Amino acid sequence: MINSTTSTDRAVHPDPVAATKSVAVRASAPRPDQLSTENAAYLREALARQPEIRPEVVERGRNLAADPNYPSIDILKQVSAVILATPDLTDVKS
Repeated sequence: MINSTTSTDRAVHPDPVAATKSVAVRASAPRPDQLSTENAAYLREALARQPEIRPEVVERGRNLAADPNYPSIDILKQVSAVILATPDLTDVKS
């Protein structure tokens, strides 16, 4: 599995109050195909608080790109197995 370059300790954790509120909205929604945009403003604000460019992530990417053993042969084999196991959608007759 390829590890994410995103540091999990910098991930935005939802406000417990907002999470409680969204659960209540979901529980009271009569139809599953309805869309609630109540949390859209919160998500936009959380995104705006994140830096556009994170130098530590850029540096890690540069280091990985310079490493001749990244990704490892095991990762390449796993990815190639998934690609080979995926059906070719151009063969599907509609």
